[in-house]
Amino acid sequence: MLDFGNYIRTIPLVVSGSIKIVRENENGNELLMYYLGQGDTCAMSLTCCMSHSKSEIRAIADTDVELFMIPVEKVDEWMFKYKSWKSFIMQTYSKRFSELLATIDSIAFLKMDERLIRYLQDKFEKLGNKEIHITHQEIATDLNTSREVVSRLLKQLEKRGEVVLGRNKIELKA
Repeated sequence: MLDFGNYIRTIPLVVSGSIKIVRENENGNELLMYYLGQGDTCAMSLTCCMSHSKSEIRAIADTDVELFMIPVEKVDEWMFKYKSWKSFIMQTYSKRFSELLATIDSIAFLKMDERLIRYLQDKFEKLGNKEIHITHQEIATDLNTSREVVSRLLKQLEKRGEVVLGRNKIELKA
């Protein structure tokens, strides 16, 4: 949907579905920053769009997505014209900043098993489903770890009865 180094001329406003926002280092390693869901927009897109700078993130549709693409001119115009729009933009920045702090805290202070559990909880919550279709490698990429580590930790969660693993799917046991 959006890639590194591209100029952003429109802002996505998600009507339905889920979009994953990731950052990439110079070696091609990706790190999940946050998800966008219904009613969300991307603070990084807003920042790049308003400053006419190139994207520093990649946006990937995690599910089927419906969205509105709002031209940057309207984003700016509406900031002055509509108080509710300005409030929405400020709330977006606040929410995304909190999510980025949570990501940093997770990396700095949590062990990988705790990061995996938080990741799965966020994923189940964002999709509103007790079953997600995802590979161990996709999870490993999002968490910037190896597939083997993710597979081992998922097996432990399955043994504890917290999840049921299937081919490219994980079911939450609640």
